[in-house]
Amino acid sequence: MAVVRDLRVLLCLRDFRGLLTLRLLSQGADGVYQVALATYVVFSPEKQTSPAAIASAMAVLLLPYSLVGPFAGVLLDRWRRRQVFLYGNLLRVVLASATAALMLSRAPDWLFYASALCVTAVNRFVLSGLSAALPRVVDADRLVTANALSPTAGTLAATLGGGLAFVVRLVASDSDAAVVLLGAFLYLCAALASLRMDVQLLGPDPELVRPRLTSALSGAARDLVSGVRHLASRPAAARALAAMTAMRFCYGALLVMVLMLCRYAWSSTDAEGLALLGTAVGISGAGFFVAAVITPAAAGRFGPAGWMAICAAVAAVLGLALGLPFEPGPTMVAAFVLGLTTQGAKIATDTVVQSSVDDGYRGRIFSVYDVLFNASFVGAAGVAALMLPPDGRSVPLVVLVASVYATVALTMRSRRFT
Repeated sequence: MAVVRDLRVLLCLRDFRGLLTLRLLSQGADGVYQVALATYVVFSPEKQTSPAAIASAMAVLLLPYSLVGPFAGVLLDRWRRRQVFLYGNLLRVVLASATAALMLSRAPDWLFYASALCVTAVNRFVLSGLSAALPRVVDADRLVTANALSPTAGTLAATLGGGLAFVVRLVASDSDAAVVLLGAFLYLCAALASLRMDVQLLGPDPELVRPRLTSALSGAARDLVSGVRHLASRPAAARALAAMTAMRFCYGALLVMVLMLCRYAWSSTDAEGLALLGTAVGISGAGFFVAAVITPAAAGRFGPAGWMAICAAVAAVLGLALGLPFEPGPTMVAAFVLGLTTQGAKIATDTVVQSSVDDGYRGRIFSVYDVLFNASFVGAAGVAALMLPPDGRSVPLVVLVASVYATVALTMRSRRFT
């Protein structure tokens, strides 16, 4: 198979392997850290969680970064990306350790959220940088396959990290702080892995680098406007980002629903609810893996827009059919379907953006991409908070999500781009 052959070639490339290793360690640590935060907020025995509380937590963690994220993209196009990975992961070691200390000291919630917000902000630098750097280590002919392997492998690493976090939390007497410290250790490993790559390897081009912070920030507003104009001149990338943002909204709304179902509708104890949530995350991860296997061939046959339309249509039909019973079995199948369709659409979107925008703009565009992800996720949590009852069962929410998926499918089917 051509896909298998391309994968073998990619894995023979030393620079690609180095960037992939960095991604696996970094996103594995993200999975550990994010599960620690989720279980601390949702499953702590002393907390009575509501959809509104989950939405508030997401807003505190994600919305502030959405205001500064595009400027982070400007910096990614002006700083050496290898150095961003090194110092960004070292900074996350310090910040994650501080989060663990705050958990142990029962600090005020606002201080805990501030610490978590800082880690999340650095995450955006690292993830945007990984996507922007990928075309520097593979040729254009294998970019779709690289996008199928690399980001999907990172998502699987985050899923495995989350599973490891569930295990550690159960073994370590429900210690969320111990889980966070495990994440800090993995961030340190990611920082060390970045040292294996040459400083100049991942870009941007030397003439674009401005190593001093003041120099990099001086033209930030001008560069940001230039980046938005560049995106506007690339309609294929703009349409793909809009479609993926809508699908991210759907995923976020259903995630909040599943969180509430796991805690209140399907379980009598926090441990049982946590186990159900971990199972859903693992099954969704299996969907990510299948998406990585089939997307290169599917996108080649139907085109990126056509494949995104198929993914959205499948999510609309099966999400509605499997979600409405509000039972664990059908919902777990839906988790697999949504994992496959969401990741399949994301691979197509990443490829369109990377192949449509110039290297000097990729950091900015991918930071805008992340901001759209965050804003749509927070918006989804807010909508879910308004629509979900305490036990998480909401027919109108499932119907709304299916309608959004269907709209994306119809819109992308009417477009044709490569």
